[in-house]
Amino acid sequence: MIYSVHGKLIAKELTMAVVECGGVGYACRTTLYTLGQLGSIGDTVFLYTAMSVREDAVELFGFSTQQELQCFQLLTSVSGVGPKAALSILSDLSPDQFLLTVASGDSKALTRAKGIGAKSAQRIVMELKDKIAGGAAGLFAGSGVEEVAAASQSAGSVGEAIEALVTLGYTQSEVAPIVAKLDPSLSASELIRLTLQEFGKQRNF
Repeated sequence: MIYSVHGKLIAKELTMAVVECGGVGYACRTTLYTLGQLGSIGDTVFLYTAMSVREDAVELFGFSTQQELQCFQLLTSVSGVGPKAALSILSDLSPDQFLLTVASGDSKALTRAKGIGAKSAQRIVMELKDKIAGGAAGLFAGSGVEEVAAASQSAGSVGEAIEALVTLGYTQSEVAPIVAKLDPSLSASELIRLTLQEFGKQRNF
């Protein structure tokens, strides 16, 4: 098993980075996110890797962070989701965005990725939501997934506020991180007002 590659970046394509290590060029299929983190041709780079071995092919996948590698491994553990679909999702969403999207149950946001239909997106959320918010949450310290998942599942004013904001056209993964930081004892209307206020600040910034 190849755990990582460290060497000179000798080629970059739309879905691949080639890293030369000890005179051997390792072609790593990767995401737009990782490609954006890499430097220019000739730079020294480091990628965490995962290997896929099938009857008809052996492929190496490379990622700039352990977090993105872990997201890839989570995605490919879902029935019916292969490496190509996982790379598509992680090209559309950063690791933190992916974790928050699943934790908030926002399957619709996943369908923006090329080749991901509604049924696949719903299956990903169904199979990974509890895993990310629960047992796997320790792997993603700082992502806020536990708070977002709790907010998304809340009854009372928090749940009402999120539902109302989604009705207004926002996605769960957009509003849940903001609502999760607010005082849950506030009324739904106050939570909505403060969330919209925060969106206004972000746009002005």
